[in-house]
Amino acid sequence: LSRWHDAATVEAQLYKTEMSNLELFGYGIKAHALSSIETAIEITRGEITAEEIRAIIDLAREMLDHPVELLPGAAEVVPELARRYRLLLITKGDLRDQERKIRRSGLETCFEHIEILSEKTAPVYSRILSRHGIEPENFLMVGNSLKSDILPVLDLGGHAVHIPYRITWQHERAEPPTDPERTRRFHPIRRLADLPGLLARLHAPA
Repeated sequence: LSRWHDAATVEAQLYKTEMSNLELFGYGIKAHALSSIETAIEITRGEITAEEIRAIIDLAREMLDHPVELLPGAAEVVPELARRYRLLLITKGDLRDQERKIRRSGLETCFEHIEILSEKTAPVYSRILSRHGIEPENFLMVGNSLKSDILPVLDLGGHAVHIPYRITWQHERAEPPTDPERTRRFHPIRRLADLPGLLARLHAPA
């Protein structure tokens, strides 16, 4: 789309379109592709060609079929933790896409239960914990999104481990907690390989 606008303008309009479509389309690559096509039509004032729209669709197909790339340490850490703890996988996004990623990860059997959600909020987490008989204070969430993985769980009274990822979508950005009550249950680490050591320290006698 560089024939019409600079990259920053395109990205800003795409984000605006994605936000307006979020309630209807949800998350995931297919939702992103639909918003990309809508954005392309809008910013080119309908001048974009069928061939160029096809290129957007082909890119989405390529992304959907891309091999799963595990985070460094995941192949070793997740099975290790599964032998010692009760693991639930809680993710959000397009159902078929997420199922495909989980299946291709090779880690599916490490999890007692898998939840694929349309949104991660405190009430949603509360329902999941209630369904599995887990008290919030006995629950620890590990994730890369402060907005979706960390803050809602802290709000419930649970513990949360934040592992930052090199890319964070604008919609998922948030500030870490600063109040003492939530901060004591917030555990930032730099990499997944540090998680077993953190858990050992948390379970060590006072």
